[in-house]
Amino acid sequence: MTGTIAALVKRAVEVLQDIPVNDPVKEARLLVSHATGLRPDRLTLELREEASPEQAEALETLLKRRQSREPVSHILGKRAFYNHEFIVTANTLDPRPETEILVSLALGIRFSKVLDMGTGTGAIILSVLAESPTAKGVATDLSPAALKVAEQNAGALELSDRLTLLQSDWYSAIDGTFDLIVSNPPYIALDEMPSLAPELSFEPRMALTDEADGLTAYRKIAAGAPEHLNAGGWLMVEIGWQQGPEVAALFEDAGLINVAIKPDLDGRDRVVIGQKV
Repeated sequence: MTGTIAALVKRAVEVLQDIPVNDPVKEARLLVSHATGLRPDRLTLELREEASPEQAEALETLLKRRQSREPVSHILGKRAFYNHEFIVTANTLDPRPETEILVSLALGIRFSKVLDMGTGTGAIILSVLAESPTAKGVATDLSPAALKVAEQNAGALELSDRLTLLQSDWYSAIDGTFDLIVSNPPYIALDEMPSLAPELSFEPRMALTDEADGLTAYRKIAAGAPEHLNAGGWLMVEIGWQQGPEVAALFEDAGLINVAIKPDLDGRDRVVIGQKV
């Protein structure tokens, strides 16, 4: 006898505790839900039900992938972010909760045209557009594979008609000006890479590091912002928690005003903003 759904959850928790992970119970429920085909909100109601051998086998396969430190989002193929779920793959940076502050700040200003550079899954710009029904956006990425994922997410949220996707190396393919520019660029310095969590090895390296000091992208983004912002327009970028003063200085050197460093919910520096005169 295979046992109940509850037994599968117990098994998953035990395996995940040995890895270890931050929240083994939450991850266990997500993996069991995926293995059994039960919606997460139905799992509790089905705990006493008998699990099939196929469901147990499916769970073991998922647990082996997690033991290799593959992120749960890659195993599930999706990640919750802001008010939606986004398709994620090994070709995209995994949307993270701390990035939601960038979306919230963006939604705090008025805009009709927004540019997102290094869009990955499209999570930032699609979250912004979903809350701004009259706005239109352009999203770029250097990776064609990432752009395909962003295209899928735009379609799933019925936002394809308001989003243009372009392959571009920062501003290289960008024409026109915008009321808002947002970006979560690669900001991990090369010498920090060996100390990262093993899960990050499953994400595209080019989305994580500039192979230098972690500031290369910010230099390009800040320098090109005045040319691509409308008067009064805003530039907002996510940063590593120790990069605030350096990125703020780049914004000021580019002639932006009202430059400020904004914290995330944990109180760490997370976003730098600046406005064109």
